[in-house]
Amino acid sequence: MTDASPHPYVGMWVTADGHIRQELLANGRYDEARGDRESAYTGSYRVFGTRIEYVDDTGFTADGTFDGDVLHHGGYIFHREGGDARERSGEGRR
Repeated sequence: MTDASPHPYVGMWVTADGHIRQELLANGRYDEARGDRESAYTGSYRVFGTRIEYVDDTGFTADGTFDGDVLHHGGYIFHREGGDARERSGEGRR
């Protein structure tokens, strides 16, 4: 990211079951936890409009698409933690 201000997608993104938690940091890095495994995947990312491109620290690449408070990535659906979409769907309540 070259822009000094963070894009609107910075923050924590979580699958409905809470198993995958992906934090998009303002410095262009991400940290993904899976289950009890913290920092299971880490790397960098770039956002182009509503598209995100990832490069993990091993060189693996992936992408995704944002739709408001929903992120489609790697066959998973993530919701912004505390976001409206997750609350409306009832997924934010346990």
